[in-house]
Amino acid sequence: MKKLLIANRGEIAVRIARACADYGIQSVAVYADVDLDALHTRVADEAHALKGERPADTYLNVDKLLAIARQSGADAVHPGYGFLSENAAFAQAVIDAGLIWVGPPPAAIAALGDKVQARKIALSVGAPLVAGTADPVTSAADVVAFAREHGLPIAIKAAFGGGGRGMKVAWQMDEVAELYESAVREATVAFGRGECFVEQFLDQPRHVEAQVMADQHGRVVVVGTRDCSLQRRNQKLVEEAPAPFLSDEQRERIHAAARDVCAKAGYVGAGTVEFLLSRNGTISFLEVNTRLQVEHPVTEVTAGVDLVVEQLRVADGLPLSFADAPAPQGHALEFRINAEDVARGFLPAPGVITVFEAPSGPGVRVDAGVVAGSVVAGQFDSMMAKLIVWGSSREQALRRARRALAEFRIDGVPSVLPFHDAVVTAPAFVAADGAFAVHTRWIETDFADTLAQAVQASPRPAPLASPALTRTAIEVDGRRVSLGLPAALLGALAAGAGGTGAVLPVEPESEPGAVAAPSAGTLQKWLVDEGARVEAGEPVAVMEAMKMEMQVTAPCAGVLTQRAAVGDALRLGAVLGVVN
Repeated sequence: MKKLLIANRGEIAVRIARACADYGIQSVAVYADVDLDALHTRVADEAHALKGERPADTYLNVDKLLAIARQSGADAVHPGYGFLSENAAFAQAVIDAGLIWVGPPPAAIAALGDKVQARKIALSVGAPLVAGTADPVTSAADVVAFAREHGLPIAIKAAFGGGGRGMKVAWQMDEVAELYESAVREATVAFGRGECFVEQFLDQPRHVEAQVMADQHGRVVVVGTRDCSLQRRNQKLVEEAPAPFLSDEQRERIHAAARDVCAKAGYVGAGTVEFLLSRNGTISFLEVNTRLQVEHPVTEVTAGVDLVVEQLRVADGLPLSFADAPAPQGHALEFRINAEDVARGFLPAPGVITVFEAPSGPGVRVDAGVVAGSVVAGQFDSMMAKLIVWGSSREQALRRARRALAEFRIDGVPSVLPFHDAVVTAPAFVAADGAFAVHTRWIETDFADTLAQAVQASPRPAPLASPALTRTAIEVDGRRVSLGLPAALLGALAAGAGGTGAVLPVEPESEPGAVAAPSAGTLQKWLVDEGARVEAGEPVAVMEAMKMEMQVTAPCAGVLTQRAAVGDALRLGAVLGVVN
């Protein structure tokens, strides 16, 4: 390959563009309208417009992506993660267009991306599994029947998704039907398909996964393990490698199952085989992510392997640069830096970043997709950056993490930094005595009270003033061109046009009984009808922001009058309806 189209955005697009430079090839970025001046468009060798705002019109639009590949002269495509990265039809379309696909074969994506089929492959090689449906369910009644047969809790999961999206865990029988409908909606928005299957959910398990790399010459290597148990709403927040506090037998069982599943599926490229590890030591196969993972850097720094460059080598037909699993060196932690308000239940918080000061020093790496002035768009994922910290031991990595987090400063939007500050001193996570007590619901259960107190005690500093030079971008014939103008000049132009030159914040709307949007996002569903009587605190609507669903509740008792329609894009504080 000579020139690679990056079919993605944000920090992973930046990461891939840098790998292209290291590998000696050119990179081509693409961007939605809101991403015109995003960091990935600056880092890549060139950037082209997708012309649109919604994911379906931009990063999920196969025809536009292939047209830009032809226009730019790209001969290869890397999908990153999310969007079309696990879409077998997209992979085949890239290959049919005569381009190099940087990813597994379409047949492997189809087999392992279908979570039901992946379970069957896992069973065929003897991988450990809990009970689950043999095929996707067709209705909420099917889910209820499974729950009655196997007991609660159960996991309702998108059959063609990943990354925790389109997954709901039911703990009570009366919530099964609504959670099934919610999972279908999330899966449809995130992946374009709403089919779901059901399986038993292990209570308080750890999430352990194996990083796999396979080449076109039949070599399949497990590069290492990771623990990704620190999650909220099934979305990972902290990951580490190698997975700590595993017995040699457990580690070998995970390595063997991951290797066998991928070999059976004819896998090529980077992939991750995920498992749940129960408190009594039971291991259960979860799924295969047929792509690069967000948390791949912790494996890179402990294994001494550049996984993205390795992907490019494999796509070029070269053998893996290592014959066997590298012995892990030291320990690494990754902290996802999301634009979310921890004090409001990790609510996504779109906006403009006014200050972004990343830490540095020994053992510290930051993979960022933003800089000061970047926009965190409500229609896309909330992740701004990843902080990766390495140490010769887990204890040293934790000490360095505390230092790096203390240096990290973000203003303009809320971030999850207060959560990370709290978690790196939590006894259950630090496990100084070996008592590692975190699990996939630990944040929302055991840690909830401690976190609430820590967040209240850790206010973020006020934002700094805007820089003297305002950097912007314009588009010429579909290609991005950067432009820098003095802020004073822009202010004078605005004043000359009758404006003040100041940018004023938009205050949330407020009136008695207003049902206000808790975040910028899209109204997905009304849960009660127009004119219905509701009680204070009753859920009345569902909104989606940054690919996450959230319920909107009535502020008081009364009769609901709807003011917004399903599909409306709303800003923070906008009035969806009124209860009076």
